[in-house]
Amino acid sequence: MPEIRQGSNPDFCPPIEEGMVFTFEDEKGDLQDMEFLGLLIYGDRRYGFFLPTDDNAPDAAVSVLILEVVDVDEEGQPCAFELVEDMAVAQEVFDAFHEATKDIYTFE
Repeated sequence: MPEIRQGSNPDFCPPIEEGMVFTFEDEKGDLQDMEFLGLLIYGDRRYGFFLPTDDNAPDAAVSVLILEVVDVDEEGQPCAFELVEDMAVAQEVFDAFHEATKDIYTFE
């Protein structure tokens, strides 16, 4: 089993390896590759943060996708996610993620 990298915040779990990509299906049935930025434990829930890997998107159009972990596998690893649709919750969780990763990622 690979060693898990340690984050600077006890509630932040960075990816095991950089460049981890997950493929998600959107509501139209299209597949979208997303780079996994990490997982944040916030309250009693866990949230995954993802960035589109589409190189054709203009920088201004790129935003972090926040997905709540809704199921884990037998090893306790996230295996199912749901989009966080409540904008107030999404902003609160993103702010916590931003603070937890301030030494790792730069967001504008």
